[in-house]
Amino acid sequence: MAEHVGTGAVLVVDFGAQYAQLIARRVREARSYSEIVSNDLTAAEFAALEPAAIILSGGPASVNIDGAPVIDPGVYDLGIPILGICYGAQLIAKQLGGTVSRFEAGEYGRTGLTVIDHGRLLVGQPAEQSVWMSHFDCISEIPQGFTATASTANAPVAAFESDHICGVQYHPEVSHTEHGQSVIERWLDDSGVDRTWTMANIIDEQVQLIRDQVGTGRAICGLSGGVDSAVAAALVHKAIGPQLTCVYVDTGLMRKNESEQVVETFRKTQGIELIHVRAADEFFEKLAGLTEPESKRKAIGETFIRVFEKAKGGIEDAGFLVQGTLYPDVIESGSKHGSTIKSHHNVGGLPDDMEFDLVEPLRALFKDEVRKVGAELGLPDEVVWRQPFPGPGLGVRIIGEVTPDKVAVLQDADFIVREVLRQAGLEREIFQSFAVLPDIRSVGVMGDERTYGYPIIVRAVTSEDVMTADWARIPYDVLETISSRVINEVGGVNRVAYDITSKPPGTIEWE
Repeated sequence: MAEHVGTGAVLVVDFGAQYAQLIARRVREARSYSEIVSNDLTAAEFAALEPAAIILSGGPASVNIDGAPVIDPGVYDLGIPILGICYGAQLIAKQLGGTVSRFEAGEYGRTGLTVIDHGRLLVGQPAEQSVWMSHFDCISEIPQGFTATASTANAPVAAFESDHICGVQYHPEVSHTEHGQSVIERWLDDSGVDRTWTMANIIDEQVQLIRDQVGTGRAICGLSGGVDSAVAAALVHKAIGPQLTCVYVDTGLMRKNESEQVVETFRKTQGIELIHVRAADEFFEKLAGLTEPESKRKAIGETFIRVFEKAKGGIEDAGFLVQGTLYPDVIESGSKHGSTIKSHHNVGGLPDDMEFDLVEPLRALFKDEVRKVGAELGLPDEVVWRQPFPGPGLGVRIIGEVTPDKVAVLQDADFIVREVLRQAGLEREIFQSFAVLPDIRSVGVMGDERTYGYPIIVRAVTSEDVMTADWARIPYDVLETISSRVINEVGGVNRVAYDITSKPPGTIEWE
């Protein structure tokens, strides 16, 4: 959940599913700032946050079961514009005196919607349109003072509204709903929500926050080789200039030739003081014998911080650590109201006795927004469009114990995967592509001899924001080239497989 909600934000109330993240993104695409909050805030707490508007998200539960998530009914009396989506719409209806019941059948996927009263929300939209539904319960009776504005075959009330509260049974946030973004933008405009939020606004706001936090102190930033840390460093440098020193820690877990490239590129384009620390031996020592994913992540995270604490020697008043933590990192690492999907090394893996205060200027942004900030700051394409790379590096792409020999095998295989995709002109189309080394071996035949070698798993996905992803439809001839080159050029590998799992149910990384 969001930890620092700004006045004037659109608050998206999370009812326990991925819908909240997508809604928040769509609001931002409409140039209004949004943040996700828990449903257990009180009406007084909502009022204290001074939001411009509130959206109640969808969710997997039925509003009619015991223990279903609710919202403080006092929120409806605050006069703040409210939009309920799917579960959120049903909750509004139920809490304000309407009825939610089971109809003849549920609706899932594309569904025909009939507009019966354009009202305020559906102005200018066609009377018949296609929307995306995902419900079994439906609103059968609206609360007093509301007007039904649309229906479907199995949802007699698919949209309704009053003076400051609206609800839609369908999902306007998904691309399958024909006029979904128009619904969101119309609601924002009708609610008087400011729609001038841009990356330039974010930069100006963060620059001031960084200056307020750091003051006259000094900060160090860890460059990981990814776009997140590079953009975070550029943003902090814009705020405090020479008070920032960047430290690039060579963990031994980077991609092939990447350490040299990162140091050269950053020194050339940024003009920021950069310390290059070679610490591979320390990381391999801490990882020795570890096989459980969370243990490896936490070991890498703690070692990372300890190396930083050594690196700050000689840097006067280096009391602040800059990290490229993103919004999905915070969400996936869990909170009081959500389960942990995985601990990110820059969120859940930090030691309790860390000697730094954290500066995380990207903590409220999604990945595509970070790229826009980077471009706005003048970072070169080679940095802005670098594929995402996890902080723990190849340590989370080697299943089982991480050793120098395994890293060498994976580096060579991973280099081939990315090179072939780049040569095929697919680099910009694919959000993330890499190789995974599992902790198994398989039988093979090479040169009429039996082999017993590692398989390499190729992972390539398309995504906008990391929260969801689909496996990339790479042409068969490209996959064939990858397989042939990996098997022929990487010693100890005799098999290549392609991962065709989306997120959800899987994650992009294997660990």
